[in-house]
Amino acid sequence: MSKSLYFLVCLLFPILSWAIPPGFVYLDEVTNKATVNLRYLAADNFVKRPIQGYFVNRAILSKPAADALSLASEELKTYGLGFLIFDAYRPQQAVNDFVSWAKDLKDIQGKAEYYPNVNKSHLFKEGYIAERSGHTRGSTVDLTLIALGEGKPLDMGTAFDYFGPQSWPSYPNLLPQQKANRLLLQTIMTKYGFKPYDQEWWHFTLENEPYPDTYFDFPIR
Repeated sequence: MSKSLYFLVCLLFPILSWAIPPGFVYLDEVTNKATVNLRYLAADNFVKRPIQGYFVNRAILSKPAADALSLASEELKTYGLGFLIFDAYRPQQAVNDFVSWAKDLKDIQGKAEYYPNVNKSHLFKEGYIAERSGHTRGSTVDLTLIALGEGKPLDMGTAFDYFGPQSWPSYPNLLPQQKANRLLLQTIMTKYGFKPYDQEWWHFTLENEPYPDTYFDFPIR
């Protein structure tokens, strides 16, 4: 390798290493009708600190998932509603961070808010923490509905990332409006090709996801 080529590679490597792979897009490059508040970028989450792999408040998704979400956003706008994105693509290093946190049984800062009725030692057994996540395949998104203009989230009955049966989409002991809000979110997402998860009202995966067997680890920059 010539010296000039070597220096060019050294110059470009930091930029190239931050680039997202082909087939992925930043959601804000596809639609401006979704609000993004990545909860693992800061301390407003069940771990109560920033999570590894999150550096900017920009949601990344596979191109098909982003396109489908954009179409859903267009329809929601006609009802005066929009999406609030809590998480989208999640690097494997973030999943590994969750696993390490879950093994530290002394760290229970978020227990009262996020898992009051779950013993932390049971998080793996009960399926709240796992060594693999559909988010890492790039076509899963965590989100809720907001009223446009005021930007206020609709009442879904629990907070995002609440560990417990109250977060199941089928949980019966909700107020009528809470049930209606969950049903509306599920209806719009399934209409545009996403399938719900039976333990989290906020969690949806593109049914025909392009990378069903690949777990990515590029950071969110």
